[in-house]
Amino acid sequence: MSEIDRTRVRGREDLAAFADGLLAAVEPYRSPAGSLITLPGSPGGYGTAVDGLEGFARTFLLAGFRVTGERGADPNHLLERYARGFAAGTDPHGSERWVRPTEHPQAKVEAASLALILDMTRPWLWNHLDPVVQEQIVDYLAEVVGDDTYPRCNWLWFRVSVETFLRSVGGPHRLDDIRADLALHDEFYEQDGWYRDGDERSYDHYIGWAMHLFPTLWAQMSGAADLAKPRATLDAERLDRFLADAVHLVGTDGTPLIQGRSLIYRFAAAAPYWVGALAQVPSVPLGQLRRAALGMVDHFAQHVPNDRGLLDLGWHRPWRALAQSYSGTGSPYWASKGLLGLALPADHPVWSAPEEELPHESADVVRSIAAPGWVVSGTAADGVVRVSNHGTDHALAGSTGGDSPLYARLGYSTATFPLLDAASWQAPRDQSVVLTDAAGRRSHRSGMLTLPVDNTASTTAIAASRARAHWIRPADEQQLHGSGAQGEATDAGTITTISVLHGAWEVRLVHLDDPSPDATALEAGGWALADDSGVVDEQTNGAGSDNSASAVGTTLVTRTHSAGLHGLRGWTSVRTDHHDDASPLGAHACVAILTSSPTPGWYALALGLAGIGRLPAIPSVHIDAGHARIEWADGTGTAVILDNIVDRADGGPSDSSTTTPIRARDLEERITQ
Repeated sequence: MSEIDRTRVRGREDLAAFADGLLAAVEPYRSPAGSLITLPGSPGGYGTAVDGLEGFARTFLLAGFRVTGERGADPNHLLERYARGFAAGTDPHGSERWVRPTEHPQAKVEAASLALILDMTRPWLWNHLDPVVQEQIVDYLAEVVGDDTYPRCNWLWFRVSVETFLRSVGGPHRLDDIRADLALHDEFYEQDGWYRDGDERSYDHYIGWAMHLFPTLWAQMSGAADLAKPRATLDAERLDRFLADAVHLVGTDGTPLIQGRSLIYRFAAAAPYWVGALAQVPSVPLGQLRRAALGMVDHFAQHVPNDRGLLDLGWHRPWRALAQSYSGTGSPYWASKGLLGLALPADHPVWSAPEEELPHESADVVRSIAAPGWVVSGTAADGVVRVSNHGTDHALAGSTGGDSPLYARLGYSTATFPLLDAASWQAPRDQSVVLTDAAGRRSHRSGMLTLPVDNTASTTAIAASRARAHWIRPADEQQLHGSGAQGEATDAGTITTISVLHGAWEVRLVHLDDPSPDATALEAGGWALADDSGVVDEQTNGAGSDNSASAVGTTLVTRTHSAGLHGLRGWTSVRTDHHDDASPLGAHACVAILTSSPTPGWYALALGLAGIGRLPAIPSVHIDAGHARIEWADGTGTAVILDNIVDRADGGPSDSSTTTPIRARDLEERITQ
């Protein structure tokens, strides 16, 4: 592909053309026997052999969806090329043989894609393979049977998928393996359709593109019918409930929520919406599911692939720091999951259903999502979605590890990236409230306690958490696959944070308890903006507050967005930190930071994020007698009852089950200061 077709992806034909372009672009990099697709670039952390297997398996996903949706029609002869690859890749003595599951754990991941699509395309591929090749494939996949080394996370579905396929072709399998993995999947269920991706509080896009995608596809496999039937109703109900939240987490420009690991998979985040269409969930209209999924694919179609037609390691452009250390040149093609809609034929009702807008396209929307501890605000004026995070950290409650920028920040959005340079893994700045010490260390909040809240307001949403803030002395060796840095922790103090969202603004109420004698300052960071041409810092003073004479704040502006950070109570100064090569959205990134002495008591600040020129006037807050009264620019107000947030002599977080919920309600009358 010498030139990239940037045609908008608006319907099934556009989606098919986009997929065909992706598949055609990888062909020059296929090995002579067809089993390896090794794309250009630096090898991944697992080496070239794994990269080539990933390139084959992950594009095979897309080829399978494409042929299935055409009911076996294959004018581009996709399956012929992949059939050649299976023959060479599974030949244990061949020069192009694949890394086997017993040789490298990553082969277990790719085996699941192979098994799913072999089953999905059974009439047109498997049934026509030479018996010798079929036997080779069974021998290759059978190495996972009885393997108890799979990590406790979404990987459980890789073994389920492979053993279910083997069961359907009379190959080796263990029903005990499948049943144990299904039980583990259920163990990870939290509430309201949300799963954890493992034992830790890991809530991210894997919930959609793994924990919901696999159950639906697995249930349709030939060897799953009797096992899936007793689960069908419950799995569908959970998917339906999850999607009721998930449609609130897409920007109206098609950007997914920028949070969690594996963001290099980009439009894979569209997968759960297609899964909902495949399952025809009852609560979310097909036209809205299609709108979310196609919008997301279209967004990336306007930025990727690159000039060779390939998906690289990055976001809108190559940016290796976004990938995990194990990611290789073939890894981004798990984005194929986001093209699952192609498996739905042209006469499927998802393609003819009237289009319906996302919930926040016509009006501002706020929403609480209990499992990850998120409150969400989507604004119609700019299509931006913001999330305040009080329950997700890729850690266990009470842990004392470092904060992962991808999970433990206080806020995420569809318009901003957390800072991801090496320094930001060690020293949180953006979307954080930290204690600093004389050595410049910045505290971490992982292990925080999510506090109960009682949302009775109609135009605001509230969430809260209490963290035993701690400084980290990082260990010499780190494995940053998603979790934060590990090391020796030192107590810094207790920080309680309450987020109140309304439109483009969040009022953040902060209570500091028992600061360490080593603490030199309390600091709060706002949204990080990035742009190649730089970020404009527009200094602003005089925000309405309890102490307006000394209020401090600033607004950062790029070509597309503006972000305000304003001290409303207790803050004495503001600065802007500049970072180069810290965000895939631009070469230059900035974050505003408020500072104060670490005096116990209440602090308040306002954080705004909006499209350029769309940031409303700064809200104001008044705190006294256990109440916070917030006045918003549109003339409405919110009261937050804080009676249960008191200074704690021991500084430790209390058990949330015995904590009185923090309550928010609409003010009946406009508050005047």
